[in-house]
Amino acid sequence: MAKFAGAVTAAQGFQAAGVHAGIKTSNHTKKDVAMIYSTVPCVVAGVFTTNVVKAAPVRYDMEIVKKGVARAIVINSGNANACTGQQGMDDVKETAEYAGGLMGINSDEVLVCSTGVIGHTLPMDRIKEGIASAHSALSDSPEGGHDAAQAILTTDVYLKEISYTIDLDGVPVTIGGMAKGSGMICPNMATMLAFITTDASIEGDVLKKLMKEAADLSFNQISVDGDMSTNDTMLMMANGLAGNAKIEEGTKNYDLFMEALLKITAYLAKKIARDGEGATHLFEAEVINAPDEKSARKIAKSIVSSNLVKAAIFGKDANWGRIICAAGYAGVDFDPSLVDIYLKSANGSILVAQNGGGLEFNEEEALDILKEENVFAVVDLKSGNASGKAWGCDLTYDYVKINADYRT
Repeated sequence: MAKFAGAVTAAQGFQAAGVHAGIKTSNHTKKDVAMIYSTVPCVVAGVFTTNVVKAAPVRYDMEIVKKGVARAIVINSGNANACTGQQGMDDVKETAEYAGGLMGINSDEVLVCSTGVIGHTLPMDRIKEGIASAHSALSDSPEGGHDAAQAILTTDVYLKEISYTIDLDGVPVTIGGMAKGSGMICPNMATMLAFITTDASIEGDVLKKLMKEAADLSFNQISVDGDMSTNDTMLMMANGLAGNAKIEEGTKNYDLFMEALLKITAYLAKKIARDGEGATHLFEAEVINAPDEKSARKIAKSIVSSNLVKAAIFGKDANWGRIICAAGYAGVDFDPSLVDIYLKSANGSILVAQNGGGLEFNEEEALDILKEENVFAVVDLKSGNASGKAWGCDLTYDYVKINADYRT
């Protein structure tokens, strides 16, 4: 398995672009329209927000994904096109029709995504100008992928992109991905957009299963602030140009593909968690020796979602009581009198609670561990053999500053 920095253009037959169209009215230089295009039709799968309030592009894409075939994705940042009524749906359809016309494909082969401020209709003149510019700039180069990855960002600080090439019975198959997300992160899913492309040959039903499992183990295990967005979307397109024998469930190739896909989604998920608005730490919770994997993941997610735990991580405070408290309200039955808690980082590991209670530990050593950028809490339930992870970040003063004036 080979890892590359390239993203959605790494797989055969995929092109991408990202351009500035002036949708982010407060910033006159940042890219804000992206396009991904496949030279041949793709099978497509999607995972979307479970928020009752769904943005117009989410509702549109859910219907397109049901058909199972697509060739392009158009994304804008700076405007969510959420809570915009019929006008919002009309604008999505106009976007797909305009982009499809430029690419010479049907409008129902074009998926549309938006991210940004809620409650404003799209500036369609600028959207169309951006689509035309992006279409002219489409490229299968790494630069085309980088530009697209930049154009989908809002309050993000870092690009989030990666690809892997794997060998399936002597045939190289590539998977590439890019994502955005920094705030309003608490899936299922989060104010995140994620786009995965692959040249693998795979049936639509198998792709949906793989994607759902990967999302559950990665994007649905992150939390920045406990808010679920109206626009959360993860889309995956597979165009089959690698020429491999079709991937089937229950085979070695299925497992290899799943391993690579999960590496990509976990990498992007952790990048989103680390890029939490104002964050200074990536915080990972791992629950071990749990009765089952679902319970372990649920407890881990509860821990990284706790504002009190997140504040303690920011303050470099080894307050293990907040961790066991968050585990306790996760909705999972366990024996708290068995629980051990460790704090870890590149500076070492320290046991801070044992058998559900406190014990003497070196506070200076704990502080040194919590000074690192990547901090880990390990919660040992001593009740089984399963484990699960979740990722989040610390809660800082800057999170409030960023979100206090996000719209203005």
